[in-house]
Amino acid sequence: MTGISFQPLLERWGLTPDGEAFTTEYTGSWLLPVRRDGMPAILKVSPSPEEIAGGALMEWWAGEGAARVLAREGEALLLERAMGSRSLVAMSKDGEDDAATQIICEAVEVLHAPRERALPPTLVPLDIWFRELGPMAARQGGVLASAHEVAQILLAQPRDVVALHGDVHHANILDFGSQGWLAIDPKGLLGERGYDYANPFCNPDTATALRAGRLQRYLAQVSEQAGMEPKRLLMWILAYSGLSAAWILGDGDGERFDLSIAELAAAELGV
Repeated sequence: MTGISFQPLLERWGLTPDGEAFTTEYTGSWLLPVRRDGMPAILKVSPSPEEIAGGALMEWWAGEGAARVLAREGEALLLERAMGSRSLVAMSKDGEDDAATQIICEAVEVLHAPRERALPPTLVPLDIWFRELGPMAARQGGVLASAHEVAQILLAQPRDVVALHGDVHHANILDFGSQGWLAIDPKGLLGERGYDYANPFCNPDTATALRAGRLQRYLAQVSEQAGMEPKRLLMWILAYSGLSAAWILGDGDGERFDLSIAELAAAELGV
């Protein structure tokens, strides 16, 4: 292992390593499977502001719909570890896409449920989160411009503002056995709840998302389960997929640049 020493945290929190450390591709977070008093957990260390904000949100959720935070300090986060064998990614790819969708919607509903405690002060408003879409849309035009226009409409008059996970997809809702399906890796955002239902339409991968009729079937199911107007949900799908494309362009990752979902959503909206 290189790049970080977990030893001070292992000693402070009474942890025993239970596997090899690894790092995430996009945020550069370091993770180490551990055990505390025999309980499987995951130790995560990241200097990323969005990861720190996500940790604060997970602590605020207090195990309601999300993995329970066992300890948190600065850049370090200790979470209970998912030990179930089921996977929403596998379900979606292997003929159980509708069942996976239902689980995602149920998990998001729990995350969005009202709490009596005050919201974490670290939450990032959606209008700030979307700041990269406008400049990229001005340069690229086309469907990105449509995504930006729709995003501006949504952000100007938000509905049902809640603490948002910010990165809901099939690999971020895990099987915690008897505890059910719980979320991990939030970004810690604040805005209309519709945003959290948009990302799954692009997942678990592009091939699955682009299956014939999938967008329309998924739209009907999610709008019914979430109690959302289908058009409003389509607008969030277009806005989110445009933002995702803008991030990819901004990172210079042309090979991953794909506007297929945005184009589908735009066509459904007639924009």
